[in-house]
Amino acid sequence: MTGPDEGTPTRGRLARTARLAALPAAYAGRTALGLGKRLGGRPAELVAEQVQQRTAEQLFAALGHLKGGAMKMGQALSAMEAALPEQLAGPYRDTLVRLQEAAPPMPAARVHEQLRASLGPDWRTRFRDFDDRPAAAASIGQVHRAIWSDGTLVAVKVQYPGAAEALVADLGLLQGLSPLVKAAIPHLDVRALFAELRERFVEEVDYAREADAQTAFADAYRGDPDVLVPEVLAVDGEVLVTRWIDGTPLSRVIADGTQQQRDRCGRLLVRLFASGPVRARRLHGDPHPGNFRLMDDGRLGVLDFGSIQPMPHGWPAGLGPLLAAGRDGDAAELHRIAASARLLRPDAVTPAALLALLDPYLQPLRTPEYRFTRSWLQEQTRRASDPLGAAQRTQRKLSIPPRHLLLQREAAELVGVLCSLGATVTIDGELRRWLPGYATFTGPGL
Repeated sequence: MTGPDEGTPTRGRLARTARLAALPAAYAGRTALGLGKRLGGRPAELVAEQVQQRTAEQLFAALGHLKGGAMKMGQALSAMEAALPEQLAGPYRDTLVRLQEAAPPMPAARVHEQLRASLGPDWRTRFRDFDDRPAAAASIGQVHRAIWSDGTLVAVKVQYPGAAEALVADLGLLQGLSPLVKAAIPHLDVRALFAELRERFVEEVDYAREADAQTAFADAYRGDPDVLVPEVLAVDGEVLVTRWIDGTPLSRVIADGTQQQRDRCGRLLVRLFASGPVRARRLHGDPHPGNFRLMDDGRLGVLDFGSIQPMPHGWPAGLGPLLAAGRDGDAAELHRIAASARLLRPDAVTPAALLALLDPYLQPLRTPEYRFTRSWLQEQTRRASDPLGAAQRTQRKLSIPPRHLLLQREAAELVGVLCSLGATVTIDGELRRWLPGYATFTGPGL
């Protein structure tokens, strides 16, 4: 029987900590049980597979029930699963994909309570029909298919009760890792980073703000041959109503799409990411696959605008020349631009060390087309995480401001999705089109 709070976020820091702490403890218990089975004659490979599968199922259940920041962490992992070695990522890939748009749902009675609180006691008169079964359930709310009063097919996003408290509780949990973050990146202002994260978390539960962002994107891309943004029809309290769009989930394209579909999705994801700050004066900051659909007409449907970074002046002026200098192997100019943007202290990192750190990530800029692969990303992850490697030593000397650090995270998640797709993408061409100073860079002094 479903309990009264099933499908809504666990509230309170202690309760959420206990659920997260139970994951490694349960894994240890299953591992011990697996040892017993091996001693009893069961093949080690079969036992290991069963242990990992059960752990994956508990991961889905725990993060899905917690929702909030914990589930967002799982969704971020789903965007970056291509970075993990196959023997680790394989058993968890399906679980992480399910987290993209299918968490344990909120009961219909609780959904009706939320609709009544936001739209009023006569909320049913706003719809000709409302499907109580959620079409998707994610970290902040779940989506229901309905028919608006004028006959329009709509998506109704209903926020979970306590979503804001859950996000704040999870930020508190993450803040406990501050000493580790400081040790890994000594020059990072950790306090400023968490202040930035708190601001983003609070913004994500503000459906009025999300509606404004979605409307800005819908206006900017209206009639676009490549990107489809559904129009916002209503927003009130913790309910957001937009036009419904169908299409093939990006997760399904990743799982079994044709190479043509993979390349198409990859190219349009890059175009959305690169063009957003220019066309909508905002950056779409949540590239995990659950937020996108490949439409039958070839357009990329974009579903979620909760995590949007305002960029009223477009891309930072120095970003184009910075990437172009790295693309061209101009270590001195790369170092000068990075220092002027306060990304490093000139005396702490040499130009050669900075170029060596960034060089592998700049490979996609040096050819008209580049195919992203899991093996490439796994190698970069291994190199960057080696505690004794030169890359790790250089990274520790950088001083990236929190706002730039979040931009770097969004770019990393996008690359993770491109590698999961195995997409061939024209990165250089898109940057030349949308990033000021990238195409015109010719060297020092400009």
